[in-house]
Amino acid sequence: MAASDQQQSSSPAPTPTMLVPIPTDEEMLQAQAHLWRHTLSYLTPMALRCAINLRIPTAIHRAGGQSTLPDLITSLSLPSSKLPFLRRLMRLLVSSNIFSQSSDSEEDEIVYRLAPISFLLVDGDNNVVDGHISQTPHVLAATSRYCLDTVSGLATWLTTEEEFPISTTPFESAHGVAPEGVGRLDPEMGRLFEEGLRVYDASGFAVVLRECRGVFEGVGSLTDCGGGGEGDRRRVPGDQGRRSDGVVEYVAGDMFEFVPPAQAVMLKLMMHHWSDDDCVKILAQCKKAIPTREEGGKVIIIDIVVGSVSGPMLESQILMDVAVMMVTKGRQRDENDWRDIFMKAGFNDYKIVKKLGPRCLIEVYP
Repeated sequence: MAASDQQQSSSPAPTPTMLVPIPTDEEMLQAQAHLWRHTLSYLTPMALRCAINLRIPTAIHRAGGQSTLPDLITSLSLPSSKLPFLRRLMRLLVSSNIFSQSSDSEEDEIVYRLAPISFLLVDGDNNVVDGHISQTPHVLAATSRYCLDTVSGLATWLTTEEEFPISTTPFESAHGVAPEGVGRLDPEMGRLFEEGLRVYDASGFAVVLRECRGVFEGVGSLTDCGGGGEGDRRRVPGDQGRRSDGVVEYVAGDMFEFVPPAQAVMLKLMMHHWSDDDCVKILAQCKKAIPTREEGGKVIIIDIVVGSVSGPMLESQILMDVAVMMVTKGRQRDENDWRDIFMKAGFNDYKIVKKLGPRCLIEVYP
């Protein structure tokens, strides 16, 4: 009996049934490649940052829209010894669709051209493509050490005990200030953050006016609420007090307390800065500011509706949601999220009018 017990105890324990199929060798090789891609994908935005700092998009644009590597070395005043390394950098940026390239044969010198992305990276506010201003400040701000350090500290932030609602963003946890306060630590970076927010907010608005003209037809007056980050409560446009240029009246104030009356109120690329409860408060003030739907009253929102697109566009929406999580207490919302805050604020109906790339234009009716 003892011998039998000893023999039984030395036998291997039964293996639990695997619920997940074991990957094949081919799948594991593919997984390794994807893991490399995810692990090293940070090199792409850093290469993009390098190209902007070297002013490669602007150099190609000034060369008539195309340039060879020797041309770039000359126009950028780079050492000729760095040409092979610049070629490798450009290969990565071409594979990421930031630039395009062409050559008639393997022996011909590669010619680099601007792709749609790099059109957005040419210096200055003089639109290369009508309605699209340079996004270089936004790219440089988003790839700055302040943002990279914020992401690096995300695990620490997630394991830090806080009451709900959360009082400190990952950015504040990493740097002790909100993004709008970076200027106190680094004045030059503070100016870059402000400029990055300005060009992001202004991006593509001319396209909105072209693509969505019907939304604004018949609107006799419009209040445009915007500006600043979550820490800036002075969200109704304006400086101090009230001023007018004869067409536009600028009013400073707190949109949680008052929104200037108008037939329509526009909230452009700002609601994602705020929590759901704050969005309901803002929208409630907007509802007070507009007439009934029969009289043309409505709120016009331009923002992301997560899930309104697919593929790379959807990925950009999800990335923007995590980016917002880093710096604000707000979030990007799907259609159900938007519907909930509209109804809680007392609105009766809404309509997603147009998809504008990763963003949408929404009309909200009292």
